[in-house]
Amino acid sequence: MPSMNDLVRQHTALGDSDLEWLHLLVSEWQLLSDLSFADLVLWVPTRDGTRYVSVAQMRPNTGPTSYQNDMVGHLVPRGRRPMLDVALDEGRIVREGDPEWREEVPVRVESIPVRREGRVLGVIARNTNLLTVRTPSRLELTYLQSASDLAQMIAAGAFPFPDQQVDMDSSPRAGDGLIRLDADGVVQYASPNALSAYHRLGLAADLVGHHLGRTTAELAPPRGPVDEAVAKLASGWAPRDFEVESGEGVIQLRSIPLKPKGTHSGSLVLLRDVTELRRRERELITKDATIREIHHRVKNNLQTVAALLRLQARRMDSDQGREALGEAVRRVGSIAIVHETLSQTLDECVEFDEIADRVLSMVAEISPGRVVCRRTGRFGILEAEVATPLSMVLTEVVQNALEHGFVRGASQPEGQGAQGTVEVSATRGGSRSAPRLLVTVQDDGRGLPEDFDPHLAGNLGLQIVRTLVEGELGGTFDMLPAPERGTRVVLDIPVRDGGAERRGGAPPAGR
Repeated sequence: MPSMNDLVRQHTALGDSDLEWLHLLVSEWQLLSDLSFADLVLWVPTRDGTRYVSVAQMRPNTGPTSYQNDMVGHLVPRGRRPMLDVALDEGRIVREGDPEWREEVPVRVESIPVRREGRVLGVIARNTNLLTVRTPSRLELTYLQSASDLAQMIAAGAFPFPDQQVDMDSSPRAGDGLIRLDADGVVQYASPNALSAYHRLGLAADLVGHHLGRTTAELAPPRGPVDEAVAKLASGWAPRDFEVESGEGVIQLRSIPLKPKGTHSGSLVLLRDVTELRRRERELITKDATIREIHHRVKNNLQTVAALLRLQARRMDSDQGREALGEAVRRVGSIAIVHETLSQTLDECVEFDEIADRVLSMVAEISPGRVVCRRTGRFGILEAEVATPLSMVLTEVVQNALEHGFVRGASQPEGQGAQGTVEVSATRGGSRSAPRLLVTVQDDGRGLPEDFDPHLAGNLGLQIVRTLVEGELGGTFDMLPAPERGTRVVLDIPVRDGGAERRGGAPPAGR
């Protein structure tokens, strides 16, 4: 289905500013549809003026639809629907004519010109299904009167409000709660939902006949100058969205000044009880803070364990024992890095490129100045359940390369050894439905011994790597001679896609 942008640009002569006005109108007209109990179709004259093209459609949430099929993209010649012609040419709301019959359903049709800066851009056809017409209640009469006022404001170019962008996903709707005010801000009508919301704030009486601004300010906790602002906003003098909170509840309000004839005649206030929603949001914030604090404490505890292991290593007389404790320190440190990163985020995902760089720096302390460790490519954003074992795997593989790939020669002085590089590269691959992460760790050291099988080797580090990659990560692990010199380790791990989008973009480039 073509978008409104496509239809307007293909068939009409409207400019970008006019198109933006139509978008603003369409973002607001669910309210008009609900208050009218009617379908809305926006018709715009074509570039040559001989036809109309329907560029948008809205069905009501408060009544039956008049159109079973989608009307967007339809073209009708000028003259076929005279009410459109009159509304466009004369710039007035047209209600004349008998109901139309569509599939044995009577439909009342009205035409509302859409005006902007003195020009009529198009016409809204308001179609009301009359099959279920009955004597309207006070609520329905208030809805219809408010819809009539909004229609006159659209015809005069006074609605929508150009300086107010409304988030329709979170803004209150007519069915959530509605209050009609007179020109002085006194309540003329309050729907049952609106009254229930104010009772949640602590109101003991009825709203009708009371000044909404002053009543709302009295229910809100005393906050000095804020009371005056709340009283003014709730009086409906300006189009605003705001919230009022008391010790009992929270309500979200949206005020819409009504000026059907150019002068302020009253206001429409939409409201919704968001007490439970705000309570859950506070619980989530508390939960997030608790999780971050737990990660922070785990990181501190792991660093304490690493410090104790270092102290123990200094007291060891055996070189082999000191080396084993040093390996344990690095393993614990790699996990601590992940928890430190998680303590600074709002979700259970981490930017693994930074973790990989810190792991490389930590492991490179085994041979300071002798071997250069570097990263290329992107790991991207990974979930914690992948990042923690992967950091340990990376630590073991790089540590193995440094310890066994580069060995100090007999003629070299103590503290010096073979020069070389260890390069870690990461690329995202696989398909959209089954994304994977390919990690390669390659060194230019002395290479693998003859008849070496990494899947049967009894080295503790390789056992850890096999267990984590194949068991926890569900991937594959292989170690083979590099094409020219040294050793290459290849890790192929399934990952979940979409982490970058959740965190706001693609992962940063490798260093």
